[in-house]
Amino acid sequence: METKPQKNKQLEKIQEMVEDIRMAMMTTVDDQGNLVSRPMAALQMDEDGTIWFFTKRTSPKVDQIDNNQHRVNLSFSDVGDANYVSISGTADELDDRAKIDELWNPQAKAWFPKGKDDPELILLKVHTQMAEYWDSSDSTMVRLFQQAAAAITGNPPKMGENEKVYN
Repeated sequence: METKPQKNKQLEKIQEMVEDIRMAMMTTVDDQGNLVSRPMAALQMDEDGTIWFFTKRTSPKVDQIDNNQHRVNLSFSDVGDANYVSISGTADELDDRAKIDELWNPQAKAWFPKGKDDPELILLKVHTQMAEYWDSSDSTMVRLFQQAAAAITGNPPKMGENEKVYN
C-alpha cells in the first residue's frame, strides 16, 4: 500500500504499521444488524489518514455503508510480527476518474476486467476517526516465553505497546 506523510503526527505509527499490510478486513453492518467482514486491498493511506479502496458500484457493502451512517471498521494484522491495527471511521463512495487513474494497478484488473474505465469501478474512502494498535517489538521466541511464564505465574504477559489514536 502506498502511504503519504501524515498531517496528524499521531497517525504516523498507524501509517508505519499498515504500510506493508496490503489486505484489510472491512466490517460493515447488514440489514439484519449482523457484522459482515470481507478482505479488501488497501490502495493508499493519504496525508489525512484516509484509506482508499476500489469496489464495485453494485456491491452489497456499498448499500450497507449507506444504510448504517457510513460507519465501518478496518482491521490489519501482521501475525508474524504480532502487529495489529483496528481503524474505526466513516466510508464514502466516490466516482473520481482522476483518483482511479492515480491508484490503478494491474492486480485490480482481476476484479475489473474492463480496466480502469469499467463503469462498475468506484472508490471507497475510509476517513480514520479512531485507530487502536498493538505492536510487539519482541521476537516470536520471546513472546512464546512470556506467554509460558504468564501461564506458570498467573501474571498477564507484557506483549507490547497498545495505544488509541484519534484523528
